[in-house]
Amino acid sequence: MPNLIEIKNIEKSYLKASNNLGDTKVKVLKGVTFTIEEGLCVGLIGESGSGKSTLTRLILGLEKPGNGTILIECQPVRQWIKTNQGKMSVVFQDYTSSINPQYTVRETIEEPMRAMSHRGNLDDKIDVLLNKVSLSPDLRDRYPHELSGGQVQRICIARAISTNPKFIVLDEAISSLDVSVQTQVLKLLHKLQLEMKMTYLFVAHDLQAVAHLCNKIVFLYRGEIVEELMSGDLANAQNEYARSLLASVIPFEI
Repeated sequence: MPNLIEIKNIEKSYLKASNNLGDTKVKVLKGVTFTIEEGLCVGLIGESGSGKSTLTRLILGLEKPGNGTILIECQPVRQWIKTNQGKMSVVFQDYTSSINPQYTVRETIEEPMRAMSHRGNLDDKIDVLLNKVSLSPDLRDRYPHELSGGQVQRICIARAISTNPKFIVLDEAISSLDVSVQTQVLKLLHKLQLEMKMTYLFVAHDLQAVAHLCNKIVFLYRGEIVEELMSGDLANAQNEYARSLLASVIPFEI
């Protein structure tokens, strides 16, 4: 299976203010290396402060690494994004702030399509997208405050797939939802991945959700990759951090 994304020896530091010694550099990522194979869902798991958010921003091209390279189909991230507009999408954790509260469902979903110069009436395509995420087209003219949290996150997913992306980053995309809604959204994401032949990076701190959805799981601890396993091979984890996470959620279904 070919690699869609190659992350090679990534390092990233930030300046941190110090009262006595001036600014000091704090290394957030330390030689991070792994691949995201085309057509797979790769889970990136780690506790708060492990570097997940920083690595996500680098993969999305929002920041540049201090050292190392990230290649998408053998091209630097920003170059790939420039020549593949709409082929990378992201679904964020906080659905309440990731869409404009003054936009209707229709306006929210059509926004990226309009940005890519899609013209004319997009209602038919919006109806298809709403059906894909198991929502009624009757919601087209509703506003976010008129919907449940689970419905709003489905709208965010519909927007993310509206440009037929090749790769989606799911950044803690279910952690703000109720447990019962999380299960529904996980099933939806799995269905969409298979239907649309997309590649996912599923960033989370919930190992149970990651193991349910992902083909491969990468454990990030204090800025370093400490374990990388296929989901069917989790019982063979060697790293102490990975083993402790696994022990905390077993038994669970994979």
